[in-house]
Amino acid sequence: MGKRYDAVIIGGGHNGLVCAFYLARAGYRVRILERRAIVGGAAVTEEFHPGFRNSTASYTVSLLHPRIIRDMRLIDQGYKVIERPVSNFLPLPDDQYLILGGGIARTQAEFAKFSPRDADALPAYYASLETVANVIRDLVLTCPPNVGDGMTMMLDALRQGRHVAALTIEQQRDVLDLFTKSARGFLDSWFESDPVKAAFGFDAVVGNYASPDTPGSAYVLLHHVFGEVNGKKGAWGHVVGGMGSITQAMARVVQAMGVEVSLEAPVARVLVDGDKAVGVRLEGGEEVMAKRVIANVGPRLLYERMMEPDDLPADFVKRIKGFRTGSGTFRMNVALSALPDFRCLPGEGARHQSGIIIAPSLDYMDRAFMDAKRDGWSRAPIVEMLIPSTVDDSLAPAGCHVASLFCQQFAPHLPDGRSWDDAREEAADTIIATVDAQAPGFARSVIARQIHSPLDLERTFGLIDGDIMHGALTLDQMWAARPVLGHGAYRGPLRGLYMCGAGAHPGGGVTGAPGHNAARAVLRDGAILGRWRG
Repeated sequence: MGKRYDAVIIGGGHNGLVCAFYLARAGYRVRILERRAIVGGAAVTEEFHPGFRNSTASYTVSLLHPRIIRDMRLIDQGYKVIERPVSNFLPLPDDQYLILGGGIARTQAEFAKFSPRDADALPAYYASLETVANVIRDLVLTCPPNVGDGMTMMLDALRQGRHVAALTIEQQRDVLDLFTKSARGFLDSWFESDPVKAAFGFDAVVGNYASPDTPGSAYVLLHHVFGEVNGKKGAWGHVVGGMGSITQAMARVVQAMGVEVSLEAPVARVLVDGDKAVGVRLEGGEEVMAKRVIANVGPRLLYERMMEPDDLPADFVKRIKGFRTGSGTFRMNVALSALPDFRCLPGEGARHQSGIIIAPSLDYMDRAFMDAKRDGWSRAPIVEMLIPSTVDDSLAPAGCHVASLFCQQFAPHLPDGRSWDDAREEAADTIIATVDAQAPGFARSVIARQIHSPLDLERTFGLIDGDIMHGALTLDQMWAARPVLGHGAYRGPLRGLYMCGAGAHPGGGVTGAPGHNAARAVLRDGAILGRWRG
């Protein structure tokens, strides 16, 4: 027999690396199996055109938890984040624009161009959002109460419920609003100006195949503000070297601890003996045996493609089939001969180091979603552009730049049986034209482009239906119900089977939290919690 491991982890993305770190620190023998030739999952930096490198999929940082950065000593490995000087820049109709960030006074001055009332409301809005974000922060590194665990579940629910119970009644109402209302309904209660509501509403459709009018979309807005950069809550930034520098640093850390990282090692099947997961079989036929199998892939990829239905409870199989995936995301990277020059604000400035958002109103975002449902994608899509080469000149040749284009709404599956293989270039042209309409000459500056349609995201990164969140962030698929009620505590329906990816609490984004929490669940089950120091 070959070597037997304490844990084998399917997928070398950041959550798998984080999980491996905490298990190795507790003395576990761990092996990571990554299907691609590069570790990092969707958080990787790759050359997509000679001399041009960029974060291929995940493209900006904020949500990576400070405890994980500290525990893994990532700063010692070169982890460095450059904050955006302003948060977001929105080109608007009639050559107007809105700049968000750079201090509350600066943002209020921008808001006052459109509504003095909205400028006055901003401090209270920020305070309200921050109060609710703090509740989320307190729950990020906790294991949700697992329905069916009797008294343990009740005690966990009471402990975690104290965070909400300690709030005032007004603050509790804000919590309820953010978890149940549409983004429009929530923002309408605070602001009156369309550009101001668009500036905040954009976060509600990031990785969310929905309209800002969809109930529950307000939570997705909140999901994108509970992070921090360099100790500044809610901030976002560019990591030097691209997102792959994070996972490469993590890989160095865990390998130094004895974790084996196997590349080009795609898993075909989870091996089951009775009611217990005992290892995996690779596509090449190798079997890797372990006391525990930990999946850093989405629930539908794990349970529908890597396991036999007969190995799982029938009701669980049914529930997983109903687990909603498809974030409506289309990702592009472009090599540029020059910076985009925006018609509404010509020249170069701090806005080029921010998130450049083409989505001037909530109505625009709603139309994008409705168009995608009907036609497959919007002819006026939502586009966020980041240009990391403005702060990191290692990514492009001198005088040139790279840009990330994160785009919504693009149907996971095209209508009328069409394939994204046939439509990806046309959709990419639409995106380029959308930017060019705001920055004339942008299309001419594109030297090369890398396209990731929803189908490409599935094929390349294992994101079923192109879902960057591993599953929709809706109320029925969050916290203790992610992915299925009764299995929301990182434990699968078989003994020895665990989930450490974004398909578990707290969901998508480069947080590391599911990896941290899954490791804690494994160690608790292994009766060696005394070794846990996180």
